[in-house]
Amino acid sequence: MSDIFTTFLLSMMPIGELRLAIPIGILVYHLDVVAVFFVSIVGNLLPTIFLLFFLKKISAYLCIKSVLFKKIFSWWENKTREKHITKIQKYEIIGLALFVAVPLPLTGAWTGALLATLMNLPLKKSLLALVFGVFGAGLIVTSLVLLGINIEQYFGWQMLVGLLLILGLIYIYFKKSK
Repeated sequence: MSDIFTTFLLSMMPIGELRLAIPIGILVYHLDVVAVFFVSIVGNLLPTIFLLFFLKKISAYLCIKSVLFKKIFSWWENKTREKHITKIQKYEIIGLALFVAVPLPLTGAWTGALLATLMNLPLKKSLLALVFGVFGAGLIVTSLVLLGINIEQYFGWQMLVGLLLILGLIYIYFKKSK
């Protein structure tokens, strides 16, 4: 399997999405940055477009057929409702696009498609929000990967690790203070 196709498949996965595919494509496979960017965006959008069209029907069918799927989907739906839906509903489409664009765990296009479905947003607007959100996430992740490469080249890996640790501690601090 080619490295670019592997990157494409990684971007389709619900965990990681393009947030995982872009760094792997650039850092592990040493692929062209522009190619990785566009392949990851397309790969991330394909399953979410499918989800927008069929999530309600597929989940209802699978929940009837499988107890395990019902538990998994109920957990995902409840987590999404309790953590994100009230914040996103205030701003609707813009909120959904920003939610998808933020490269944090469980804020990607898959969860964005679920949010759009749960909020009964119009299909065209939801699709537009997901496209802008995924494109924004791709820009942010690609920029951060390239920034990390440059910091490592000019200041050494120790500085890069130190910066990542500091940013991680800041993130943990703010997450706990909520």
